[in-house]
Amino acid sequence: MVNIRTKSRYGRHIYLLKKIHTLTALLFIVLAIVISVLIVSRLRNGISNEKRDLLRIWNAGEYEQAYEISKASLFQRPVDYFLLTINGFAAYQLGISQINSHSMLEFINESIFSLRKAMIHNEASNDGRVYYVLGKAYGYKGKEYSDLSIKYLEIANNMAYNASDIPEYLGLAYAASGDYRSSIAAFSQAFADNSNPSDNLLLSIARSYMAMEEYNMAIGYLNRCINTSPDSKSVVIARFLLAEIYRNTGEYYAAEEQYLSILNDSGENAEVHYQLGELYNLQGDTTRARASWRVAYRQDPAHARARARLNI
Repeated sequence: MVNIRTKSRYGRHIYLLKKIHTLTALLFIVLAIVISVLIVSRLRNGISNEKRDLLRIWNAGEYEQAYEISKASLFQRPVDYFLLTINGFAAYQLGISQINSHSMLEFINESIFSLRKAMIHNEASNDGRVYYVLGKAYGYKGKEYSDLSIKYLEIANNMAYNASDIPEYLGLAYAASGDYRSSIAAFSQAFADNSNPSDNLLLSIARSYMAMEEYNMAIGYLNRCINTSPDSKSVVIARFLLAEIYRNTGEYYAAEEQYLSILNDSGENAEVHYQLGELYNLQGDTTRARASWRVAYRQDPAHARARARLNI
């Protein structure tokens, strides 16, 4: 027969073993939780420091470095809102600084991709910067994308995002889409908000008025550009546009004056001589027309339209 005391000791031993196992298991669970918390905390601190450093780089205007860091980080966190916005903004800045149009479009497309991806986050609903840069980026893709440029710039505008160049970019987008009335309304707002309007703004307003054949308004803005611009290239463009208006309205002498002014102020110009030939041809003076086309050809043997006029 088994001794009752022995059975009792055996039972207590089993009980203690179970209790030890239970405590050990709890200890492992607690330890695992602590380690997990420490790891998560360290990761969060690491990510926080990375974002802080990236924001510092961005604010310093180091767009290329911000672009490279955000692009590398997106491989690990492809839907991180902060990284997507920094990458989109940096790619845009790099895009508009490119001389080569192909390189420019590569960066602009990447900017659009990152910012469209950022829009899936709720944070984007209150972030006018995303729509503002996205609208400007679409503007650089050409008139085929003017509707998207208008869409996102208007969203940014309606969100009261404080960017002084929104009206000017909206004006350009509306003009590209052929909506010249809306274009002029946007340009007029940009003009009212700017006591010293840029040459580009003055020329853009004039072009929109020209497209609607409201020539008197266009002439006013072009003359202001000529009288105030320190940039000789802008003055030449304004004179070319004025000459075009005067040709369209049959004021051939006034058109000739604009072309001659370009030659007097800026020196010989093959395009000016070609346009003078066109102007003389409109007046039926084929002798002077051919003489002007020959001058254009001598100055620029690759001038295709002058060559065509001379049957060369």
